[in-house]
Amino acid sequence: MKKIGIICKPGRPEPEEILRELLPWLKGKGYETFVDREAAAALNIPGFTRSEIAYAVDVVFVLGGDGTMLSVSRSVAEKGVPILGINLGSMGFITEINKDELYDVVDRILAGDCAIEERLMLTAKILRAGEEISGYTVLNDVVINKGALARIIDMETFINGKYVTTFKADGLIVSTPTGSTAYSLSASGPIIYPTLDSIVLTPICPHTLTNRPILLPHDFRIEVALRTLSEDVYLTLDGQIGAPLRMDDVIEISQAEYKTRLLIPYERDYFEILRNKLRWGER
Repeated sequence: MKKIGIICKPGRPEPEEILRELLPWLKGKGYETFVDREAAAALNIPGFTRSEIAYAVDVVFVLGGDGTMLSVSRSVAEKGVPILGINLGSMGFITEINKDELYDVVDRILAGDCAIEERLMLTAKILRAGEEISGYTVLNDVVINKGALARIIDMETFINGKYVTTFKADGLIVSTPTGSTAYSLSASGPIIYPTLDSIVLTPICPHTLTNRPILLPHDFRIEVALRTLSEDVYLTLDGQIGAPLRMDDVIEISQAEYKTRLLIPYERDYFEILRNKLRWGER
């Protein structure tokens, strides 16, 4: 690994402070760095778009929280570039290390002493009158949800072409294992071990209490048709991108052709992460 991309959470002072020391340190070791435009502008050095970084580098360091990691994964995963998350946020389920571990971990990574963990991603397409009008790739989840004043929405759901049910609920979450500790968890969905290849459907506040989350194989295709006349229903991707939906729109969801590749710098105990982040066992 000789070319390193660095993408930072915008609007935060910590990345700039870290980069003022990290960049000369990497240069002194003979590595070429490609810094995202906003962070580069603050340092008065040349900057690059995320697309340019994805094509140019061997590895990407992300300075931020899980939200930054999600957006970066959508930018670089298709190119197969591994990602290391340096946690500047709070929860940090997919940002692997804290900033005080940075130099030790980077030394191990650049020496090749680091595992790569692949995470399932999903593609979501909006079909309107049989034509695809938009498409997205996500690491966490695809969510159909209503606005604050919208009534319960009807979502006619098919799996591999077979009718399942018409969910009557505030919405529906289609989540990867990585996303199982995000919105799906707050809607009473299960926690799924992150390296499993599976998809979970979690209804949001269903009108029928027997509508429970369902776990599916990774290669199943899900189609959800909106059967409610409303101008206040949206498709939300990773909690960061939104698109308005119309009655009879069909959302088609399936596994992506590629995966996010996360660098795991040490032997990780996922259950310890759950204990620490979710405060299991505390009173």
